[in-house]
Amino acid sequence: MTIDLIRQDESVLLEVRRLRMHFPIRKGFLRRQVGVVRAVDDVNFFVRKGETLGLVGESGCGKTTTGRCILRAYTPTAGEILYRRSDGAIVDLARLSEAEMKPYWREIRMIFQDPYSSLNPRMTLRDIVGDPLKLNTTMSPKEIEERVAYLLRRVGLRPEYMHRYPHAFSGGERQRIGIARSLALNPRLVVADEAVSALDVSVRAQILNLLQDLQEEFGLTYLFVAHDLNVVEYLCDRVAVMYVGKLVELARTEALYAQPRHPYTEALMSAVPKPNPKLRGRGKRIILEGEVADPANPPKGCYFHPRCRYARERCSLEEPVLRDLGEDHFVACHFAEELTLRGATGR
Repeated sequence: MTIDLIRQDESVLLEVRRLRMHFPIRKGFLRRQVGVVRAVDDVNFFVRKGETLGLVGESGCGKTTTGRCILRAYTPTAGEILYRRSDGAIVDLARLSEAEMKPYWREIRMIFQDPYSSLNPRMTLRDIVGDPLKLNTTMSPKEIEERVAYLLRRVGLRPEYMHRYPHAFSGGERQRIGIARSLALNPRLVVADEAVSALDVSVRAQILNLLQDLQEEFGLTYLFVAHDLNVVEYLCDRVAVMYVGKLVELARTEALYAQPRHPYTEALMSAVPKPNPKLRGRGKRIILEGEVADPANPPKGCYFHPRCRYARERCSLEEPVLRDLGEDHFVACHFAEELTLRGATGR
């Protein structure tokens, strides 16, 4: 998928095209480069305004690295990160310097996975949430304090807590603080990196409902990085599936869960827990054989073919491209039209 969709459709806020992030492998006394780890390898997707795009896959597949490239925490090796500004102009974030990125860091914020290490233990809530305002606006101390109080109330915390330190709060409360910090500058795009994976199930549900409410109130667009497919189904409008640095499928959530078109997605769907006891005996879990491909030395052809039960000779020789099957469904599989794969809907 190499279409220039962001220039054709004004509803598209962000389009990632042929994104690559390769980390060098260095050895020896002189630390010479002997190879690269292809953490993100030729990834393409787009995010529309006001929607939630889920980015899923096994640990180490490159989904967090993709999110950090969009934020420019990493400088991509290659590719384009096309972002539509509020005035309608389109800018390639991948080509900007750190100084040029500063205005866009106000509009693109991140919610981190670990609610403990992501908050400075020496700062009060007023400083944690208010620092973005202090550094990026001309607001007075009183105005900053009023804004912090409003944000704390909005995420379910009491304003008088702003003079406390992070150690006084539980994991769920700390994640609410992180969410308040991400909203301080009224962002347009929020990258949520495993935002609920470290929380208890009951607290997780509260945070998910909070994220939905905030999205509606503030007009937010989410890139939601996760591995919990139940959470993704609940929160996301569309889902992108990654495997060893590559995007293998991108579709609307309902379509993906009803009938995936890539064998790797089918294996992920088979692992989704079935809450209904009557359905637990139906559709056994697919256990993938072999090991996950080494991103420093990936196999030829399709990266997934050594573990794919539908693989044919072509799969080991030719790398599939991400192609459009219609109705916003994209897949990187040579035989997607021929396969009838099992989804998770109706479980």
